Amino acid sequence: MSDSKPAAAPKVQYVQIDEDRAGQRIDNFLLSFLKGVPKSRIYRILRKGEVRVNKGRIKASYRLQAGDDVRIPPVRLGEPSKMKAPGQRVLSLIENSILVEEKGFLVLNKPSGLAVHGGSGLNYGVIEALRALRPDAPYLELVHRLDRDTSGALIIAKKRSVLRELHALLRGEHGEKMEKKYLALVKGRWEGGKRRVDAPLLKNTLKSGERVVRVSEEGKSALSLFKPVTIYSNASLVEVGLLTGRTHQIRVHADSIGCPIAGDEKYGDEAFNRSMKDFGLNRLFLHAESVAFYLSASDKQYFIEAPLSAELKKVLKKLES
Repeated sequence: MSDSKPAAAPKVQYVQIDEDRAGQRIDNFLLSFLKGVPKSRIYRILRKGEVRVNKGRIKASYRLQAGDDVRIPPVRLGEPSKMKAPGQRVLSLIENSILVEEKGFLVLNKPSGLAVHGGSGLNYGVIEALRALRPDAPYLELVHRLDRDTSGALIIAKKRSVLRELHALLRGEHGEKMEKKYLALVKGRWEGGKRRVDAPLLKNTLKSGERVVRVSEEGKSALSLFKPVTIYSNASLVEVGLLTGRTHQIRVHADSIGCPIAGDEKYGDEAFNRSMKDFGLNRLFLHAESVAFYLSASDKQYFIEAPLSAELKKVLKKLES
């Protein structure tokens, strides 16, 4: 018989909303504030009117305003989570991957093989590891995402106001845009210099739950800019700029022009991937090499580079010989 007991029910909590939280939906606020509480439970306490704002009932779509007083009822968490916490190796890896840290955000060089967040069978990702490293941090949220096997520059917001501004830059609002550059090793000898790939992408989910993206006129617009950096005998290193941010965009666009990315098991070329293993490549060769943006909160222009891992540098060195 298990000795574990349900977690004790916490007391009623009262939270006053500051400027940084203003504009956030109450359901999203609760999901962030009550980490670990199932989403279904969050919506149940909202429907039953157990959550009050300024002593009144509100809907899940209510947007918080600065000065709002939020009453959060006791929420019993039930049995302790059986999900594994990040181990010390992962925590050290994340800590040592931080490239830049400011008051409102930090940028880390995400390792390949580590998802940005847990879920879908994964116990944790970068954001959960970062929260475990900094349990007293009031706010840590992903600004954008990188595929699990993609490495490189990943931005984490430490303030909601900064998250909102960076999201506006990602969408290209107000005429300004965040600039993200990637490095990819692709099949074959690149020909013709710079290349603009304008091909709409449609996302599908297979019965297995796997996400697959393909070029389709029914999809969303997607634009990538490819530029050769180094051309080898049977592969090319290219820089890729994104003008849109669709799921698997670079990987699908590269494959659509006959230049699949090395190590891509979903959209790549099996024979090419096998040949790249002879050069020591055992992962997807896609790396977010830099991000550039202006942040009004600090009145500063940022350009942050994420170095290639020793593993990928070694592959390029072998290709040169």
